[in-house]
Amino acid sequence: MSKRHPVVAVTGSSGAGTSTVKRAFEHIFKREGITPAVVEGDSYHRYERAAMKEAMGAALAKGENFSHFGPEANLFDKLEELFRSYSESGGGQKRYYLHSVEEAADHNARLGTNLEPGQFTPWENIPSGTDLLFYEGLHGGVKGEGYDVAGLADLLVGVVPIVNLEWIQKISRDNAERGYSAEATVDTMLRRMPDYINHICPQFSQTDINFQRVPTVDTSNPFMIRNIPTPDESFVIIHFRKGAREKWGIDFTYLLDMIHDSFMSSPTSIVVNGGKMGFAMELILTPIIHRMIEEKKKLA
Repeated sequence: MSKRHPVVAVTGSSGAGTSTVKRAFEHIFKREGITPAVVEGDSYHRYERAAMKEAMGAALAKGENFSHFGPEANLFDKLEELFRSYSESGGGQKRYYLHSVEEAADHNARLGTNLEPGQFTPWENIPSGTDLLFYEGLHGGVKGEGYDVAGLADLLVGVVPIVNLEWIQKISRDNAERGYSAEATVDTMLRRMPDYINHICPQFSQTDINFQRVPTVDTSNPFMIRNIPTPDESFVIIHFRKGAREKWGIDFTYLLDMIHDSFMSSPTSIVVNGGKMGFAMELILTPIIHRMIEEKKKLA
């Protein structure tokens, strides 16, 4: 576990809502005057968009499982190398995956390149003088034969809505942002399912804290629902892994007093109204990040 160069990772499946946690951390970093080295999980995929389609087609022709969730389509060794390098020296290399025309234009102007959406930027050094590494993506807690990314994170946060809600969110997002039909998204989910079970779900047993959103409205058939349940139509279960409460000094009495209508559902879990999710995240995560930075200053 690093102290001088902390590593913070947020992990969650596609459509899980990791962006909510990312925004909470952004607020904390701004308020606390912290400069993070931000790393996007997509940048550690193995293939660019065109090559991924070819590799996927070849795998399907052979009857093989292949998806962005699994090790064959990712550079887990490079991600592990980054976490280790940053924790030891505060440095390392990263790149960007260009999702859109706007992102491509920004990075082309910065790098003097002529890249298109679906491509990676060249590897470049992380700027010196950052306070911590912040990763957000699919594999911040991945662990398997020959790699252990989870073991190098000082704080590992999982975002994992119950699966019906995750599917509703993914179908809605893919339609709104990418123009995919519900049928096309369901085909993708079916293709990814073995990797989801083997490489995504196990991460949530490695996390220090999990935020799991649970709807309070009927989501029995997620493939027919087109409206995502609102935050006020859900609860969020915040679970602390064994040892995390002591490690980070989590005070449940304080949290219950601060978050209206919250309650404990087990000795390691607190439940809050979905509309309080962002507030609860900042309330829990701010003192943890503050403690990390104070320890870093003592060792500097």
